[in-house]
Amino acid sequence: MRYRSPFSVLVGLSALGASAVASAVAMAAPHPAAEAQALDLARKAIAIRSVKGENNRTAEADTLFRDALLTGGWSSGDVEVVPVDDTAYLIATWHGSDRALKPLVISGHLDVVEANPADWKRDPFTPVIENGYLYGRGASDMKTSAGIATAALIELRKRGYKPRRTIVLAFSGDEETAMKTSAIIADRLAGAGLVMNIDGGGGTLDEKTGKPLFWLWDGAEKMYNDYKLTVTDPGGHSSAPRPVNAIVQMARALEKVGAYRFKTEINPITKGFFENASRFESDPKIAGAMKAFAADPDDPAAVATLRADPAQVGKVSTTCVPTMVSGGHAQNALPQSVTANINCRIFPGHSREEIRQELERVIAMPDVKVADATGDESIASPASPMRPDFVSAATKAIRTAWPAIPVFPVQASGASDSMWFRAKGVDSYGASPILIKDSDDFSHGLDERVPLSNIGTGVTYYLSLVPDLTR
Repeated sequence: MRYRSPFSVLVGLSALGASAVASAVAMAAPHPAAEAQALDLARKAIAIRSVKGENNRTAEADTLFRDALLTGGWSSGDVEVVPVDDTAYLIATWHGSDRALKPLVISGHLDVVEANPADWKRDPFTPVIENGYLYGRGASDMKTSAGIATAALIELRKRGYKPRRTIVLAFSGDEETAMKTSAIIADRLAGAGLVMNIDGGGGTLDEKTGKPLFWLWDGAEKMYNDYKLTVTDPGGHSSAPRPVNAIVQMARALEKVGAYRFKTEINPITKGFFENASRFESDPKIAGAMKAFAADPDDPAAVATLRADPAQVGKVSTTCVPTMVSGGHAQNALPQSVTANINCRIFPGHSREEIRQELERVIAMPDVKVADATGDESIASPASPMRPDFVSAATKAIRTAWPAIPVFPVQASGASDSMWFRAKGVDSYGASPILIKDSDDFSHGLDERVPLSNIGTGVTYYLSLVPDLTR
């Protein structure tokens, strides 16, 4: 997640220190009540260990947000917390005056990645405010974002706003793992007109000055998929080697996969990204390659340059890479079975089976079996169109918070709840108002944190965007 803004009289502000408090108060945030509630929700949510497995408290996090919405004017019948296995999801409905209009869904999740307290400098499930940052598991991914969006909706209701289009706030409970609740929510809300996924997109701040560089909205994502390679053999005594060895066969197969490059591809989202991002790339060679690729995705020099850059390689084609190998059963025996995992990020427009077959053709070894290993945890989804209503409203909203900031689209390389909606034909866009320096992005990592300076601009963003999409 991305995050930054003016900040005022918030709960626990004294923890920032006297100079920071003076600076924050001097900036006089325009929505003090909503900002205070956003921070309060974020801190309380971080303290709830919403992690898959034993003692999963995601339902408790849902209840936290449910209670805030009920206090903010939602009726009990319009806020659901639904248990599923060891987790739960939340759906809150703010009914519009025109039921013929398809709803706007604001989507996110309240589960987080596991964190071992022994590895952290601060306890991951004890929120800490320090030097203008909120620390804790979920600070950036994405409990602070959930707090800002919820507080902004409550603020809109307090101001007497009456939407024509129904607004649905939906938080899944296992986005970081099985995505079972993600799929359930998409099934239930398949009649939505547009989804704004606040777990995607966002902006970048300059490393030296802290000033905003650009803001991205996410209109597509690559599909996550794992494939299992298997080689089996009768085995035998290691003192009597045979012409065929399962480990050697697997090594040859993996070498082929590692050397293979999928065909380059481009769509309106990635074309828009390369055309615009080239203006902010500090390396002239990479910037030139971005422009050339946008003009011709088959340009060999541009492709070679972008594929050599870890930050860009995933944007030009499907990628598949070996990530795990296991084999053999004894040091003095010929291996009977060897397996390997191939992790793929599939460019929109291709099915899992299509890529599995392509891997088979690349390996071209009958004794190496290639099987889909992902199951129901991922699904192919097309890119969302560059809808004028969303693009104009989102651009206006982020520029209300950050005047004149450059805005352009991006395609995500990872998986999010958006794929479940897009697979059902519902346009979904990653559109978080969070801006952050790349060096401050510790999502899924140690000492995860988010700058508190942008809670005000986050609220400002939603107060503009939500009415523009629901009037």
